[in-house]
Amino acid sequence: MSHTSPRHSRRTFLSRSAAVLAVGASGAAGALPEAASAKDRSGEVRPFRVDFPERDLAELRQRIRATRWPDRETVPDQSQGVQLATMQELAAYWASGYDWRRIEARLNALPQFLTRIDGLDIHFIHVRSRHPDALPMILTHGWPGSVLEFLKVIGPLTDPTAHGGRPEDAFHLVIPSIPGYGFSERPRTTGWGPDRIARAWAVLMERLGYRHYVSQGGDWGAVISDRMAVQRPAGLLGIHVNFPATVPPDVARSLACGDPAPAGLSPDERAAYDSLATFYRTGSGYSAMMVTRPQTVGYGLSDSPVGLAAWMYDKFAAWTYSGGHPERVLTRDAMLDDITLYWLTGTAVSSARLYWENNANNFNAVSVSIPAAVSVFPGEIYQAPLSWTRRAYHDLIYFHRAASGGHFAAWEVPDIFSDELRAAFRSLRQSPR
Repeated sequence: MSHTSPRHSRRTFLSRSAAVLAVGASGAAGALPEAASAKDRSGEVRPFRVDFPERDLAELRQRIRATRWPDRETVPDQSQGVQLATMQELAAYWASGYDWRRIEARLNALPQFLTRIDGLDIHFIHVRSRHPDALPMILTHGWPGSVLEFLKVIGPLTDPTAHGGRPEDAFHLVIPSIPGYGFSERPRTTGWGPDRIARAWAVLMERLGYRHYVSQGGDWGAVISDRMAVQRPAGLLGIHVNFPATVPPDVARSLACGDPAPAGLSPDERAAYDSLATFYRTGSGYSAMMVTRPQTVGYGLSDSPVGLAAWMYDKFAAWTYSGGHPERVLTRDAMLDDITLYWLTGTAVSSARLYWENNANNFNAVSVSIPAAVSVFPGEIYQAPLSWTRRAYHDLIYFHRAASGGHFAAWEVPDIFSDELRAAFRSLRQSPR
């Protein structure tokens, strides 16, 4: 890629306060300057502000208007993917009515920071509660999500008394961007999989002065929280996941082979098996591509904003509790905020590489022995049965089936999600912090 490419410009001008991030991203071989290495060792935490130049937004709108559209689908539904009319309507609004500066201002109203961990600049939002006994918690997003998923739960979780909760329900929140996602630096070498990210998160929480804390996540955030639980860093009290990894080995083998469901499954287990079998058959192609060919996928996603939007919207439609119509639970602006974040930061391919790094089936049962809580949302890819969950999470302190919400629970149903976390961690609040 030439040094005058629009994508290079997008990364360089993220923020005037992110000079080290810009240098690390634009170096010819991705090498870090000595000054950045010193910052890594010192554990410096620097303020961060989002500030994209107007020319990046103008170039985005121009690219949207210049889209070369495919033929209309030959079916009357979404079985071939996102329908042409849906994408054309979304693109028309994106090019003429959407305002990125609105979400940029919302982000900049929050305390945002960068800190260097294991050679990468990590971006995070850090909001401390006014309640002195608040429980520190690190919240991790997934794909195709971002820190934007959690904006609506920051208030309810840090200031519960203003949102129907009690002072003893309060959390201090740390919300990082996964390396290669959003405003965190893109890895320039291999090795940044969930295990390494989990270790980095433990460093981050220690660096911020939290002696004890909990971890929460869905999608990749759940995978990373599970890995943290297995690693058992000294300060981790427990985890909560809303994308639990529970599928037993014998069931996983049958699913992998496309076999009928094993005999003896309970009704909940059979329902979970059927949901997963359908997902593998009709909904997992995106993962197969990113696990095996993230670079190939990245060319189209990095060059066409509408291509990127369709790639992400497909999952918003499939994974929300919306019957395939995500506008019922997420606003059009909210979805475009997330899509635009990926576009402006140029992270379509770097985010996809996390699938290549992991190359594992994240439904398959983990073995977690520290206190763990699980919330099951009805629009999730599969509804984990209690029987499977108990076998994977050996110290299960909370299990609940929520009334609404899907894969993006914090984004879709922030009130329910906040209530789930309050209940999930209530028994751990007596631990010293």
